[in-house]
Amino acid sequence: MAERLKGKKAIITGASNGIGRASAILFAREGANLILADINEAGLGQVQEEINGMGGNVFIRKTDVSSEEEIKALINLGLEKFTDIDILVNNAGISGGLDVLEEQRLDEWQRIYEINVLGPVYATKHIIAHMKERRKGSIINIASVAGIMSGAGGNAYSASKAALINFTKTSACEVGSYNVRINAICPGLIETGMTQPFFEWARSAGKENQLGKYCELKRAAHPEEVAGAIVFLASDEASYITGQAIAVDGGITASMSVPGRKI
Repeated sequence: MAERLKGKKAIITGASNGIGRASAILFAREGANLILADINEAGLGQVQEEINGMGGNVFIRKTDVSSEEEIKALINLGLEKFTDIDILVNNAGISGGLDVLEEQRLDEWQRIYEINVLGPVYATKHIIAHMKERRKGSIINIASVAGIMSGAGGNAYSASKAALINFTKTSACEVGSYNVRINAICPGLIETGMTQPFFEWARSAGKENQLGKYCELKRAAHPEEVAGAIVFLASDEASYITGQAIAVDGGITASMSVPGRKI
């Protein structure tokens, strides 16, 4: 590997599976030192074991990103272990349901916003002073094409990802003069733990061949394909990119969206 992140220190949330796991492994291959967080401690342990087997340097911490205190403790762990943190990847998230408007519950909206929006807000809040002082850092928020266009997720999930995209832009504008970059990645249809029920339904219904048919590449993506974009934004190769929401979606946002379209 090119070791594009050699010597850099990174925190990745939601790292036990899917995009977070793929990113953690690729970061390690590219030479990064890692602090990994997730609510799934057993899953984190498996990722840690795999990275240790590669000769990587990794610490893990069970973390509920909806808790500001737990996020603060996570950031403090990173600074304790590594002194400096160069990269923060806010990946942890939940999808919520697809209930029609009149059946949606306030507590579901609140929980989705607590994790998908406030989690990244807390993490950014508690790392940003450190990055500003050092005058360098890269923060990558994992949003979704659902935050760009309709028909890619439920109401609460889509609204939360739109909020995360806007937070990415406003916060990037606030800290750009300190040489701190903040960007968002907006994945399309990716097979992860969060989307697994959808993929399983499609397979059981005999519609697996239709997965991803509405994007220009006519297929769903693998988490590793998103991880590659995250590594790029984290690296010095992206030194002049900030405030952007970059779709990694096989081209689906390049064409017209038809709301309510399903396989």
